[in-house]
Amino acid sequence: MTPKENAPIPDKYGTDLRNDVWSIFKVMGEFVEGYEKMFEIGPCVSVFGSARLDETSPYYKMTEDMSQRLTDVGFGVITGGGPGLMEAANRGAQKGNGKSVGLTIRLPFEAGVNDFVDNQHHIDFNYFFARKVMFVKYAQGFVVFPGGFGTLDEFFEALTLMQTGKIGRFPVVLIGTDYWQGLVDWIKDTMLANGAIADKDMDLFLLTNSIDDAVNYLTDFYKVHKIGPNF
Repeated sequence: MTPKENAPIPDKYGTDLRNDVWSIFKVMGEFVEGYEKMFEIGPCVSVFGSARLDETSPYYKMTEDMSQRLTDVGFGVITGGGPGLMEAANRGAQKGNGKSVGLTIRLPFEAGVNDFVDNQHHIDFNYFFARKVMFVKYAQGFVVFPGGFGTLDEFFEALTLMQTGKIGRFPVVLIGTDYWQGLVDWIKDTMLANGAIADKDMDLFLLTNSIDDAVNYLTDFYKVHKIGPNF
């Protein structure tokens, strides 16, 4: 007996393989939309930080001020489009009359996009990996404020891609020495000390409390490097 044409084709776990095949087109659709929209925006910096730190946190105003300064020197701002420090970054970009981009992800515990993302610069993603490509490919730098696992994920992904030569070097800034110093010390005293990374890898990022230093670090880099997509 031949199977019905539309019958499921289960793998060893009972998953219908047809669903996996069709998901490829969903992934392609997210990349196409992202590439089309992001290519038109122009030079941007991706700003990361916790969704849980609201206006009561001193880092909220710092993130807002940093993002406004980025627009003052000609960059748009890309965030995850959510609340907390992402909202602060988008607010700062709009305050500086710069482009305010939000790359949201569909999650059950996050409600849509914040009010400071430009409508024409909002892209909603279902797949984290497609979204992460946009953060890197169309950014001329990363500014990383205090955050959780997602923030660390973006930070270490950028370092990994630069370390392995999969993308060209671009400036990465950690802001908040009280928050990040312990991590940086661990990287140096454990990873570097045990030979897991090289001395030069410590130069892939800057740790600072100063918005001026962060902006200068970004702008000085592009006095000698060409602005363009990263891969």
